Amino acid sequence: FLFSFYMRGISFVDLAYLKKSNVQDGVIRYTRRKTGSRMNIRLEPCMKEIIARYALQTEDTPFIFPIIFSTNDKRSYEQYRNALSYYNKSLKQLSSLLNLVNPLTSYVARHTWATMAYYSEVHPGIISEAMGHSSITVTETYLKPFKNKKIDEANVAVITSLKKACVISKFLN
Repeated sequence: FLFSFYMRGISFVDLAYLKKSNVQDGVIRYTRRKTGSRMNIRLEPCMKEIIARYALQTEDTPFIFPIIFSTNDKRSYEQYRNALSYYNKSLKQLSSLLNLVNPLTSYVARHTWATMAYYSEVHPGIISEAMGHSSITVTETYLKPFKNKKIDEANVAVITSLKKACVISKFLN
């Protein structure tokens, strides 16, 4: 889950099919299965640590994580589907243990990365490109629920600055 977040919200299917050959010169390069977008993500220390944790389990496979072991397309797809189901069930159990209002799913890391980038003042166009979306419109659907909250926060900031200006003005007169 954290690796997905660190990878700008990589989808589970792309994560499952990541191969060791996708790592070159400190960058993970892959093509998004959903959109065909080419992704280049610098390998950060937190990502290297997670990859290293699974190295022994995957030493006999071309894959980075122990999700898919077969290179046969039909068999690897079965392994991916089974792993996705297990992953989401595990995230649901974790959500329950943590008493989360909104349960975790494989897409929460993706949505959270987009939201945190947006709250960090990253332009939606950059977020769109970082996530490999086919258009900025797709990204905006991720961010729509948070736009009003950001606008409300901006309004409070403006009102607060106006109040401060009024107090200063009264003080100076």
